[in-house]
Amino acid sequence: MSPKAMVLRGGRVVDPTQGLDGVLDVLLADGQVAGVGKGLEVPEDAVVMECAGMVVTPGLIDPHVHLREPGQEHKETILTGARAAAAGGFTAVVAMPNTDPVIDSPALVGFVLAAGRRAGGARVYPTGAISLGLKGGRLAPVGEMVEAGAVAITDDGHPVMDSGLMRMALEYARGFDIPVADHPEDLGLAKGGQMNEGLVSTRLGLRGKPNASEDGHIVRDLLVAEFTHGHIHLQHVSTAFGVEMIRQAKARGVNVTAEASPHHLILTDEAVEGYRTEAKMNPPLRTAVDRDAVVAGMLDGTLDIIATDHAPHHYDEKEAAFDDAPNGIVGLETSVGLILTHFVRTGKLDLPTMVDRMSCQPARAFRLPGGTLEPGSPADVTVLDPERAWTVDRNAFVSMSSNTPFHGWELKGRAVRTIVGGEVVFDLDR
Repeated sequence: MSPKAMVLRGGRVVDPTQGLDGVLDVLLADGQVAGVGKGLEVPEDAVVMECAGMVVTPGLIDPHVHLREPGQEHKETILTGARAAAAGGFTAVVAMPNTDPVIDSPALVGFVLAAGRRAGGARVYPTGAISLGLKGGRLAPVGEMVEAGAVAITDDGHPVMDSGLMRMALEYARGFDIPVADHPEDLGLAKGGQMNEGLVSTRLGLRGKPNASEDGHIVRDLLVAEFTHGHIHLQHVSTAFGVEMIRQAKARGVNVTAEASPHHLILTDEAVEGYRTEAKMNPPLRTAVDRDAVVAGMLDGTLDIIATDHAPHHYDEKEAAFDDAPNGIVGLETSVGLILTHFVRTGKLDLPTMVDRMSCQPARAFRLPGGTLEPGSPADVTVLDPERAWTVDRNAFVSMSSNTPFHGWELKGRAVRTIVGGEVVFDLDR
């Protein structure tokens, strides 16, 4: 059955794709956006949602999440991840393929797609692996995975070290009009590193990963993308040099998109002091100089997208010694609050740019439906309360995991309603 018609009335509607930023009504009907404006003709039986004081945006999209299923359901499942995404204001997520077994076949792509449809939260778009088993050797069956529903290919967490394989991946992907997403890291330079290489790692006696391990790989990816004319998407960029190389590549016309993660926009390697495993991630938190360069890149559009790199881990795993603890933090339920608090409220970022980086650009980069409130587009909408004060509580997450360095942080602004296909899949006040 089609969802009932719904009117979101009197909110500040922000949609950069149409140049909208004002108090308007949004009409949703038959799973689509039916109209945006004032004095809309509303069906008699429509559900009316009062949004005065709220911000109404195209549904937010996170193109970099780890849902852990199949094989690591003790950390997260597609169901819990999709519902955590909805609780964070996301109407769609792109799931990484580094599961067990690896998503490197059309059957497994189909499994993720079907489980996402059953979850009843955010839409789940699967990616396929670049290489079979993430081993960096043979190319996975790209065409078959795309036909099954994959929206990109990536060996995320396993950087593609073989430049010939990256060339082949970019050439194949170009034929299917999908991006190749890469985790930029030279494994030889990063080998054994536990955090950023610098003063803090020296003080803590931890082996570090130098900036050069990321910088060199970014340059390699950009060069291969330039001569193949393929679309490279660089994940979680964390260094000043990397940002500048992407900026220059874009000026040359290279088909590159790139993302910044909230933790790299806010934290530095000083968060690791005390051997805090909740601040252990890959790429590692860098210095303030790098952090500020990543912020500048996000603000000027060099880094097109804000993506969480949501990486859930079981409590016991993160409680291990620092060297033994896995990399990664959860981010789906904190991202909106962090960006609103630390960037929008401080005046560094305006709301239209935030919506662009968290909705419009992810949709554009990954060729996804949504990312706009244009009539005829999917009825995927996020409603934000920019004044809602709250405290991050890892014990209250919808996600099965709670590994976050932001526990106890006071934030202002969060998603209060998430609508997917015209259905409310999250309501904070219910």
